[in-house]
Amino acid sequence: MKATSFRQLLQLAALVCLTVAHAVSAATPEQTAKIVSAANAFLDTLDNAQRGKVSFAFDDAAQRKRWSNLPVNMAERRGLRMGDLKPGQREAAMKLLGATLSKMGYEKVVSIVESDEFLRKQSPAGAPPFGRDEFFLSFLGKPSATEPWLIQFGGHHLALNITIAGEHGVLTPSLIAVQPAKFTLDGKDYRPMGRETDKALELVKALSDAQRKQAILGAQMRDLVLGPGHDGETIQPEGVKTSTFNDAQRKLLLELVAEWSGIINDAAAASKLNEIKANLGDTWFAWSGPLEAGKGYFRIQGPTVIIEYAPQRLGGDVTMHIHSMYRDPSNDYGRKHTGK
Repeated sequence: MKATSFRQLLQLAALVCLTVAHAVSAATPEQTAKIVSAANAFLDTLDNAQRGKVSFAFDDAAQRKRWSNLPVNMAERRGLRMGDLKPGQREAAMKLLGATLSKMGYEKVVSIVESDEFLRKQSPAGAPPFGRDEFFLSFLGKPSATEPWLIQFGGHHLALNITIAGEHGVLTPSLIAVQPAKFTLDGKDYRPMGRETDKALELVKALSDAQRKQAILGAQMRDLVLGPGHDGETIQPEGVKTSTFNDAQRKLLLELVAEWSGIINDAAAASKLNEIKANLGDTWFAWSGPLEAGKGYFRIQGPTVIIEYAPQRLGGDVTMHIHSMYRDPSNDYGRKHTGK
């Protein structure tokens, strides 16, 4: 028997990981059925005019790209505005989000919406329209357990693009942002992006001196490179390659990644995280700006994932205004499963 090279062992290990990831994603017809049922339950609450507003063709390229971090008066959204829904319709819409997302993801999304409500209450007369009412829901394609379709939910500082293609669930591209990043509303404390903020700093501080020297790109905080309006674009990997990470560093990295990949329902999230694990050898981590929580830009980039986190200077305190993007350069809008 010929000796097996280390490269061959690595290739075999990657194949095993990819097989496991496929097995997970291929074992969730119940999850898809749950999402389709919730979508149809929501549609059943609508009248004909509302159904016409919420529904778009799956290949409607203009609607697919109609998402932004900007307030709704500065960037057009189409679909059904939450503030125009009756209480029962609004409840059905939120149940659809609950069926589509994980518990953690749903709580994060609701907290981001609540941050916009806080912003509305704190804003002077004449400010842009903020608040719970200013979020929109739309479908591209018809809810189906077999044919691909897409759920869009978003407004200021939030844009979820969730492709359902049979047993596959894809959350990319999605904008996850917040302002203010820490607040109290109706007696409840919120910090929607607190865990990712703290985990990123923990990771960069856990690097060795040599790794940190590679990872840190400079003292100046960068902004998003692949944000809204940059579909299909690429970026040159920079920083430190995560193949150099030890077990503890890899654990921190994956916990950080899961703050984005884990927003979608647990079955789809497990599949995605397994896929990212299989590509850790070709994944990069980069940081720019101060080594302080919420004051530095960071990026995680691999063959099937790009995460960018960028504090914003608008508003003064950069730690209170955060933008982030979650993309899959190989599968945004689920194109591996839909061909679109």
